[in-house]
Amino acid sequence: MRRTRVIDIDGVKIGGDYPLVLIAGPCVIESEDSARRIAGDLKRISIELGFPVIFKSSFDKANRTSISGFRGPGLRTGLAILNKIGRDFEIPVISDVHAVQEVSEASDALDAIQIPAFLCRQTDLLIEAGSCGKPVNIKKGQFMAPWEMANAIEKVMSTGNEQVLLTERGTTFGYNNLVVDMRSLHIMRQTGCPVVFDGTHSVQLPGGQGRSSGGQREFVPTLSRAAVAAGCEALFLEVHDNPDDAKCDGPNMLPLSQLRPLLLAVKMIDRTVRLEQLE
Repeated sequence: MRRTRVIDIDGVKIGGDYPLVLIAGPCVIESEDSARRIAGDLKRISIELGFPVIFKSSFDKANRTSISGFRGPGLRTGLAILNKIGRDFEIPVISDVHAVQEVSEASDALDAIQIPAFLCRQTDLLIEAGSCGKPVNIKKGQFMAPWEMANAIEKVMSTGNEQVLLTERGTTFGYNNLVVDMRSLHIMRQTGCPVVFDGTHSVQLPGGQGRSSGGQREFVPTLSRAAVAAGCEALFLEVHDNPDDAKCDGPNMLPLSQLRPLLLAVKMIDRTVRLEQLE
């Protein structure tokens, strides 16, 4: 299996011969207290299991199904919370940007920039994100073939920034449903960029509840184990201490109580995959 380039996100290395990395956190910042509580839990699990972790949460979810959907605290307040979490817990932080004008402030506060799936073709946004000099995680659009992501990579790298990751998060499969083609992990790795598997958005049922998205979180462990076996460099999981009461994406978020056993399982799978690569 071809080795990918190594991306360094504030000391956490993704790709090459480095072991699996976790990118995790609540879908959106619901409050500073809740975000800090979950970040603290992730840090403790990371230390306990020896599992590198990057904290992710959104300061603004600009693509809600409904006008009444909860979006988060907004750019400046949200970035301040994320930056403080990063400093206090000594953990790298990443978040989404939805517009060119957000990138500069976001890059000052974050260790990496994420491009949402719906915006993975937005040329100006990709170029601006690349120009900030920070690692850029591009989520593959639900409407995109894996080989098409080479064009998104080219847009970012046209700025001279080669620190690019790609995230698989499922493909549209009829109305209000997604399916994961594990071949896409292999195909996207051929670009040389490390590949991330989003185990929680892949079980989302977009707009499935009419005014919000549904989800099938019971399949998160199954797909996550399969993706690590297929070959990915990082696992992206949105987690929450009480997903049923979450303000965003609750149906597809993984309960924090289920994270530790899943990480133990995928860590063993990742180790086996890497041993096979050495043979």
